[in-house]
Amino acid sequence: MRNDERFEIQRAFDLLPHVIGASWATVWFRMKGVRKPTREEFREKTVEYLMMIEPVFESYPNDEAFLEICKYIRFRKNEEYEKVKSGNNKEIETRYNRYVDYG
Repeated sequence: MRNDERFEIQRAFDLLPHVIGASWATVWFRMKGVRKPTREEFREKTVEYLMMIEPVFESYPNDEAFLEICKYIRFRKNEEYEKVKSGNNKEIETRYNRYVDYG
């Protein structure tokens, strides 16, 4: 698959962890009154919310035309989950710092 064929999916996975996952996690902690969650708690909650949109990741038809993009989506989804859980997604870490510093 050419890079231009997966460009839009790449951009989506660049944004989804912090726009969906961390944003919803931040609101959850705020509404529950948890001012200082651990990094691990924040990361886990981020992944929890990100996993809620998995039906979108599996929305392309299971046919030959979509085989390669579906394979890439599965790979990238798992990669992003692991990056968040391990603390290697810098945007999630920035969102965590901002939340515990400013609530």
